[in-house]
Amino acid sequence: MGERHARPAGDGVTPAEAMVRALPIWQGVPSVVPLKGGVSNASFTVTDQTGHYVARVGEDYPCHQVSRERENIASRAAYLAGLSPEVVYTGPGIMVLRHLSARTYAEADVRANAARCVDILACCHRDMGKRISGQGAIFWVFQILRDYAVTLKAGNHAHVPDIPRWMKIVDELEAAQVPLPIVFGHHDILPTNFMDDGTRLWLIDWEYGAFGTAMFDLASVAANNSFDGAGEKLILETYFGTAPNESLWRSFHAMKAASALREAVWGMVSELHLKAPGVDYIAYAAEYLGRFERVYADYKGSYGRS
Repeated sequence: MGERHARPAGDGVTPAEAMVRALPIWQGVPSVVPLKGGVSNASFTVTDQTGHYVARVGEDYPCHQVSRERENIASRAAYLAGLSPEVVYTGPGIMVLRHLSARTYAEADVRANAARCVDILACCHRDMGKRISGQGAIFWVFQILRDYAVTLKAGNHAHVPDIPRWMKIVDELEAAQVPLPIVFGHHDILPTNFMDDGTRLWLIDWEYGAFGTAMFDLASVAANNSFDGAGEKLILETYFGTAPNESLWRSFHAMKAASALREAVWGMVSELHLKAPGVDYIAYAAEYLGRFERVYADYKGSYGRS
């Protein structure tokens, strides 16, 4: 579950680590090891007399429409649906889950296991909504991108001059969507959120879990994991059980561009509002902005300017 490095208690302990160590659930003195790789949360593996756990520390992020209460609800529903490990403790800004002895995927792993990744997303879409309690959240990437534009303008971000073009594209990509059933989606399909224990896949990290359509998750598999055309065809055929028609292809390609743009602008908004140690939000945004421009150019090449 990511690159690790140990550090003894009291030696440069961060506030997040101190919060984890102080939890009342540990039996004996816990061993706490920071996990590297998070771009918005601090995560730790914890071992006590009862077993192994992962603790995630992170506050609400209104700039990203992230609510930890909604994440807790989604995480518990994901456990009940058999998709994610058990949540054993939640408190203000903190969640503790049972540790998975599993390998975190990279992009190449997602491409090599595309059908398995699509299958677990299909389980999410089929089973999660029935297990969500409380007020339901919605995720619609086009609304999120419009909200991000407001945030970038308020923060006088360097990319403000690009916003009018992006918002015109957002309207175009939204208009290309086809009607699909409302399902509960994950909406953060980065490769590191798939884990393989050698027997099965797990889907972790539910910060953006909400109701929406399947298309964003499916398009994000392709956009965030560098799929080629054959791989994209496999994604759609595996999920829908039939060859995609022209409207579905267009919707998918439009959503793929929206997914890449969302990831890029997520980095820009994070540059203004988040401070995860060691994370280069500017480089992250630049990488995904490059992906967006390539994907959008391909989309325009296929579907013209109509």
